[in-house]
Amino acid sequence: MTIENVSENRSHGGTQGVYKHASAETGTDMTFSVFVPPQAQDRACPVLWYLSGLTCTHANVTEKGEYRAACAQAGIIFVAPDTSPRGAGVADDDAYDMGQGAGFYVDATQEPWTPHFRMRSYVERELPALIAEHFPVDMDRQGITGHSMGGHGALTIGLHNPATFRSISAFAPIVSPLNCPWGEKALSGYLGDDRAAWREYDACALIEDGARADALLVDQGTGDQFLEEQLKPQLLADACKDANIPLTLNLRSGYDHSYYFISSFMADHVAWHARRLKA
Repeated sequence: MTIENVSENRSHGGTQGVYKHASAETGTDMTFSVFVPPQAQDRACPVLWYLSGLTCTHANVTEKGEYRAACAQAGIIFVAPDTSPRGAGVADDDAYDMGQGAGFYVDATQEPWTPHFRMRSYVERELPALIAEHFPVDMDRQGITGHSMGGHGALTIGLHNPATFRSISAFAPIVSPLNCPWGEKALSGYLGDDRAAWREYDACALIEDGARADALLVDQGTGDQFLEEQLKPQLLADACKDANIPLTLNLRSGYDHSYYFISSFMADHVAWHARRLKA
């Protein structure tokens, strides 16, 4: 598999790159960013995947996430894919919360989304294989995190693959798409009306159905405008309590849903993952 070098910049002793490749899963070109810390000159490094939220591309966290200093200190490679397939031949919706920029990290089963919207398989299989081929990663040490829709993706993909992802965290995640307007719209559109089929894309439902993790970390701003209607972190807290999954839920007073919030606590998350990804 080949990749195209879009840009590379020296940063914190390492390299921040943006790359593009032709995806077999989505049938489109996909763009992603990778930060490689200085330690990778001498050894393979653990990798932390970051999944972005609605309307975002790889660029949002790359430009505003403020993760590079922490990753350089910890020796962690940071990978940020796009949130959906894109292009003239790709289905879309006029609303911001469906279609391009809103892939929800599912493999769609409904038209017109089926041909291209396979973000779960892209994140779980295709992109990791590409990263392993082209970058000095230790694939036995992987963690996953994300924001909002990407927090949902990190939780569900992490819970589906506990042997792959040794650490799972999220910023202001959609913890239960079964129980919020964003999730109901996206899952009904991509998967159809059978709510039973939605459960594998709902972190709380996965935990109720037996999925487990050694620990979870979630940060949530109390000033988040989506807190009550869309995010509902207490549902995750209740599910983890019932399943005896250690959950650290940090409610951050006054913080909103933006990258001002994410960047404030990104270093904490990188350090948390680093402790769990030690050899």
